[in-house]
Amino acid sequence: MQPETPESYSAAAKAIWPAAAIPGQPGAHLRAAQADDADPDLTGDAVTRSTDEVDTPSGPEEIPDAEPTYGSELLDELRAQIAQFVIPPSPAALDAIVLWVVATHLQPAWQHAPRLAVVGPAKRCGKSRLLDVLTETVHDPMLTINTTPAAVYRSITEEAPPTLLVDEADTIFGTPKMAEKNEEMRGLLNAGHQRNRYVTRVVGNDHTPRRFATFAMAAIAGIGDLPDTIMDRAVVIRMRRRAEGEKVKPFRSRRDIPALHELRDRIAAWAKPLLDETAELEPEMPVEDRAADTWEPLVIVADLAGGRWPRLARMACARMVAAEAAAEEDHPSGARILADIRRVFVAQREVDSLSTDELLHHLRQDPESPWAEWGRAGLTSRELGRMLRDFGITSGNVRLADRTQRKGYMRNKFLDAWRRYCPTVHPVDADPAPGEG
Repeated sequence: MQPETPESYSAAAKAIWPAAAIPGQPGAHLRAAQADDADPDLTGDAVTRSTDEVDTPSGPEEIPDAEPTYGSELLDELRAQIAQFVIPPSPAALDAIVLWVVATHLQPAWQHAPRLAVVGPAKRCGKSRLLDVLTETVHDPMLTINTTPAAVYRSITEEAPPTLLVDEADTIFGTPKMAEKNEEMRGLLNAGHQRNRYVTRVVGNDHTPRRFATFAMAAIAGIGDLPDTIMDRAVVIRMRRRAEGEKVKPFRSRRDIPALHELRDRIAAWAKPLLDETAELEPEMPVEDRAADTWEPLVIVADLAGGRWPRLARMACARMVAAEAAAEEDHPSGARILADIRRVFVAQREVDSLSTDELLHHLRQDPESPWAEWGRAGLTSRELGRMLRDFGITSGNVRLADRTQRKGYMRNKFLDAWRRYCPTVHPVDADPAPGEG
């Protein structure tokens, strides 16, 4: 099957726009039919549910699954293909990636173009590999590495926008100085989240004002969080480094791209006749406001596909939005703090817990570490908490060796992060000891 041409895609777009779904309005379009509850994880051991996902109300879980359809089988197949090459942080994140990819093939129907923020606290978390797979499955991919904002403006057409793919975003927004230098790119990514947000630039020798469209879906990958204004418009995928025993299939262009392209073309062919229906849908959403705007295209794709996907989409939406709302917004400082804390616990003979004050004291005592000079008075408990929160580690009440109880950190809370980000510092227990938790 041949891929969609820009002419056919834009013709379909002109036929249906400006009709659009209205974010957050009632009136679900579900393919409701009774079915036995299915296991949401197609890939078995390829993806395991994250233990730190935020609990949410049971509403999305109660949506009955319908019989599988051709659309739901396409989404299942795409899910299995992606899971071969990357290990997202949870099945919900994998579901969100699948729905986002399919949504790129229905861009003319959307009022909002959700960003896919693929972030991680350190290198080698699978961010670029995920972008490799996205490049071969989304609609009309446009890689924007070292691309100027002016070139991006001229590449976005109102009738058939491309899908923007931005890798190594930390080289664009990683420091305040970088972010200031690349303010125009940030503005483009912010404006492009909503239809009919234009920028005006003067062009030509006579400096004629010209209006440029910005609306396009975008996937943005980098180390650390992106600017808050982009994260607020994004479905956030917080990648993690693979732990020992977690395996993925190497991505080989010659072998793997043809299969991905064949699946992409079947998805595009399935989606094109649904453009008119898509623009009229007003799904029931488990979230509100901007989160509903961002997630609505993904939920609509799930409702169009049917099967178990309406339930999976709403579960992913509720859980991932709640997790982001609870997460600290500050950027993590990377794996250095984890490695240094590991050394402190080793030096203290692997005690079960340390008070925050004691941990900070030992960190500041290391002459080769930056913690004694971190800020005006050295690393503080507040800053330590901010650094660790992105790794899913928080402080709490701990009982010390002298039987007193104080605020501090339990050793077992670090085990998973140590395995993933600093496994060579010292052997780490495979699992928490009995009674730890």
